[in-house]
Amino acid sequence: MRRFARLPTDEAGASIIELALVAPVLAAVILGMTDLARAYTMSVQLQQAAQRAIERVQQNTTASSNYTYVQTEATTAATAAGYSGSTATVNYRLECNGTVKEQTTGAALASTSVCNSGETYARYVSVTVSNKYTPLFGTSYFPGADANGKVTITGYAGIRVQ
Repeated sequence: MRRFARLPTDEAGASIIELALVAPVLAAVILGMTDLARAYTMSVQLQQAAQRAIERVQQNTTASSNYTYVQTEATTAATAAGYSGSTATVNYRLECNGTVKEQTTGAALASTSVCNSGETYARYVSVTVSNKYTPLFGTSYFPGADANGKVTITGYAGIRVQ
């Protein structure tokens, strides 16, 4: 009977109960941080793949508007980083006096596209590499997730070529 009388003031098991209450929250925080770190790593590596493709554009010494190899280069760089199934999109843009005159995706600018005499011009090449990231606990309620719980991660790089 004495034992039952001391039970309300006994603190011997209080820390175990507190740990049992806090452990799921701590596990969720650790898993969330791990997911964010993995997604950020993928984002950085896709960004580096896009930058490698832009470096190939910089190595091209001719004043050409034909950069059809850039998409293959970006996809190859993403696959080499361990992200097979990545897609690369190459955008070409011609601006005359700050206004976009022509913009194409996946093909070079037409050689007939030129600015009028006296206009300032600029040609740009940009590369976007994307892939699907699967979180540890994929859910469609995650912001930006599709129906399967996957999130699209994108890397981007661009350069003015003329």
